[in-house]
Amino acid sequence: MVHVLSSRTLLRPTDPERSRVFYGELLGLPVYREFGTGPDRGTVYFLGGGFLEVSGRGSAPPSPDVVLWLQVEDVRAAHEELVAKGVGITRPPVREPWGLVEMWLADPDGTRIVLVEVPGDHPLRYRAGI
Repeated sequence: MVHVLSSRTLLRPTDPERSRVFYGELLGLPVYREFGTGPDRGTVYFLGGGFLEVSGRGSAPPSPDVVLWLQVEDVRAAHEELVAKGVGITRPPVREPWGLVEMWLADPDGTRIVLVEVPGDHPLRYRAGI
């Protein structure tokens, strides 16, 4: 079995600076570290239990099959904050039939992002035997 010590998702944006503005300033993700110099430098952001690395330069938009799932404390508050910053929301917060509250948006290259709130009464809040 592979013992994973850490993880990160790597994005190769078509416009790295535009993506750094989106993830760092608009979404407000805290920076873990930066490396390299110039417009194609890399930036690694904290994503709760993982990391998001925006580095290099992609030649094409990402696959529509790629989705970032980010759990937040309060999706409705995040919605208000992002709308106030001018971030385009693909779908406003909705409580799904499976009990999670989800809001959808996309980064500048079209990478789909779902912000998820786990309500207090949802089974994901409980661990059997703990």
